[in-house]
Amino acid sequence: MEEKKKLVVVPWDFTKVAESALAHAVKIGRQVRADICLLHVVDPGIKMREEGEKKSLLKHVADENAVKYNIPILSEVVRGSIFSAITDFSNDEDRNTSLVVMGTHGMKGMQKLTGSWALKVIVHSKVPFIVVQDPPVDQNRYHNIVFPVDFRVEDKEKMGMAIFMGKYFDSKIHILKTMPSDKGLATKVNKNLNFAIKYLIQNNVEYEIHETKSGKMAQKTIDFANKINADLILIVTTKSPTFADYMLGASEQEIIANSSRIPVCCVNPKASFANTSQFMGGWQA
Repeated sequence: MEEKKKLVVVPWDFTKVAESALAHAVKIGRQVRADICLLHVVDPGIKMREEGEKKSLLKHVADENAVKYNIPILSEVVRGSIFSAITDFSNDEDRNTSLVVMGTHGMKGMQKLTGSWALKVIVHSKVPFIVVQDPPVDQNRYHNIVFPVDFRVEDKEKMGMAIFMGKYFDSKIHILKTMPSDKGLATKVNKNLNFAIKYLIQNNVEYEIHETKSGKMAQKTIDFANKINADLILIVTTKSPTFADYMLGASEQEIIANSSRIPVCCVNPKASFANTSQFMGGWQA
């Protein structure tokens, strides 16, 4: 039986950043031969006629972009909250979603007080998110990807996406390592580093190791990404972020909303969600 094609979901709110997300999704979808779906979320109490108008408008947008990019693009309108509907749609195993590419405006206004809107959407997802602010520079490869290594066990779980990008886009993985002064934490960092090197070598993915001084890892990651003109930063999100994380700023929140507008790929810890081992040998299209 023929394997069902994988799906790349693009949350669509009729803005420029959604268009940027679609351009990235097209770039990825072409490479891995995945279907693309524009997803628009409407209020649960919307009237049937208004919902029908939204569906017609979204289909028109999908059809226009299908012609523009010469690739099939689907469209779906669902009812619910943006903080749950996007992940509910993507987590549905029958849809075979492997990636969500979402546009963000960064952190502005009240978001500085209540946390990153993007992070609140991402934290319940079983599949990786790529969060973008601008369209891709080209439709070819993601040349350089920053892979910060820390002491958390969950840090290993973004390995699958690194291998996927290396295999399908011939990306070079730049491992960014900082050594804590605490010996116990330093040992954990080295374990994660060795784990990453092992799997990159096994999958013939090019990599380079860089070391940075101890300090605020989020800002050091962004600074390094700027230095090498990175196309993507790959991170694992905080497991079950609390209200305090949103208020004070989990480190990935700062990275996702970076002012340099570098795309960020976010992988959630599998302890609460799906096993990411499906990616370990690459994304099978």
